Amino acid sequence: MSEAASHHDDHHDHHPSGLMRWLTTTNHKDIGTLYLLLALVMFFIGGAMALVIRAELFQPGLQFVQPQFFNSMTTVHALVMIFGAVMPAWTGFANWMIPMMIGAPDMALPRLNNWSFWILPFAFTLLLSTVFMPGGAPAGGWTMYPPLVLQTGAAFPFLIFAVHFMGASSIAGAINVIVTVFNMRAPGMTLMKLPLFVWTWIITAFLLIASIPVLAGAVTMLLTDKFFGTSFFSAAGGGDPVMFQHIFWFFGHPEVYILILPAFGIISAIVPTFARKPLFGYSSMVYASAAIAFLSFIVWAHHMFTVGMPLAGELFFMYTTVLIAVPTGVKVFNWVATMWHSSMTFETPMLFALGFIVLFTIGGFSGLMLGVTPVDFQYHDTYFVVAHFHYVLVTGAVFSLIAATYFWLPKWTGHMYDEKLGKLHFWLSVISVNVLFFPQHFLGLAGMPRRIPDYSVQFADWNMISSIGAFVFGFSQLLFVVVIWKCVKGGEKATAQVWEGAHGLEWTLPSPPPYHSFETPPEPSTIEGGMR
Repeated sequence: MSEAASHHDDHHDHHPSGLMRWLTTTNHKDIGTLYLLLALVMFFIGGAMALVIRAELFQPGLQFVQPQFFNSMTTVHALVMIFGAVMPAWTGFANWMIPMMIGAPDMALPRLNNWSFWILPFAFTLLLSTVFMPGGAPAGGWTMYPPLVLQTGAAFPFLIFAVHFMGASSIAGAINVIVTVFNMRAPGMTLMKLPLFVWTWIITAFLLIASIPVLAGAVTMLLTDKFFGTSFFSAAGGGDPVMFQHIFWFFGHPEVYILILPAFGIISAIVPTFARKPLFGYSSMVYASAAIAFLSFIVWAHHMFTVGMPLAGELFFMYTTVLIAVPTGVKVFNWVATMWHSSMTFETPMLFALGFIVLFTIGGFSGLMLGVTPVDFQYHDTYFVVAHFHYVLVTGAVFSLIAATYFWLPKWTGHMYDEKLGKLHFWLSVISVNVLFFPQHFLGLAGMPRRIPDYSVQFADWNMISSIGAFVFGFSQLLFVVVIWKCVKGGEKATAQVWEGAHGLEWTLPSPPPYHSFETPPEPSTIEGGMR
């Protein structure tokens, strides 16, 4: 028996190499790397579309592209950034880090893991190919509201099937995370000893499983309206286009928290590390994350205050929206309390984490403004909304993704990254992102509608400033690629712990970690409590 076991171990040590390794891999680190590479490519594709938008808006008048193409860019930019960049990036971090954080050898369902990744390149090939189809890419906004989206040309079914594929991938990944954490934790690692990144990912996984099928149902109803003579959303056949908005946002609001909850987890790992102090209020962070997830399902119609809801509905959604600020505020308070009277140092991951805390909070405050029904009538569908959600998703989700990359890159590669270039990347990013998005608050308050390729001359100055910020921000991300490339190629050797204040099972493994993280479960004595 022992001979067979040793042969089995040998088999696992000699992993395939070359192309087949990446096509057929079931190893959590390889699949995590594939997800992160896909996300990086999609960030740049989505970013290029954003720069088309900002180039067109640099001055009033039509400069570079036709209105139809402009609307396609706004639609596909959003779909690519949400489903192609941020969500796969978080799944990549989950794949890489969760088994190492909980003392597991791999993910629980390795073949499902391979499959859930390889669906995505096909999904985005379908989506991006629509740019070259008769009638152009979808131009009805990422929300795909009927009846506008039903006017899409040949691209329409490709859009729907791409969304289905992305959803199937997300659900498979979510199931894998849940099964792994509940069944493969090291002995002695109780739920309240899990790192917060793992906790936020479990909650995210449940949100995915609950919300993605709702989106699948909505887009399938669109498909049958277009091709099979149904009229779910057509008033002429007794349907209601506002029903689509209800179904879509029942998915769409939890989706916002799917994008940001893992960010809360990573910031909760980085801040204590560089503050050299245990996280303040671990259990309150867990309960706050769960409260956010619960509330996210009962606030969806705050995106729809202007559709003519009854007053009771408007009041209900206003109160629940304002209520969701409470658990979010608990998190910000806990991060600040962790830093209070600490011995902080300001390496690149900590800089991005601090940038996240300050700028995400600005996004939260503008979200509170939008949650108050009477004033939302004024802000709705203006650039104020664009400014709000980009502060949440760019300085929130994207900054925390960058912070996580700097934090764990030395662990993955065994080399330290170039700290000077990292800090230059931070300062370029944090200044330009505010030049890009802060003026959009003023544009929105002055009444500039979103999703328009041309605008009144009164909006010209702030649009010019915003576009300059966009190009500096976009091109400064090339510096990020240079930092990663240099780190992968070589550099100063990283220790197992990497950061002086780092705690957790992943830091007990060498840098880079072995192909299979924990062949035998770590000793219970090595597992620290969640209060650490």
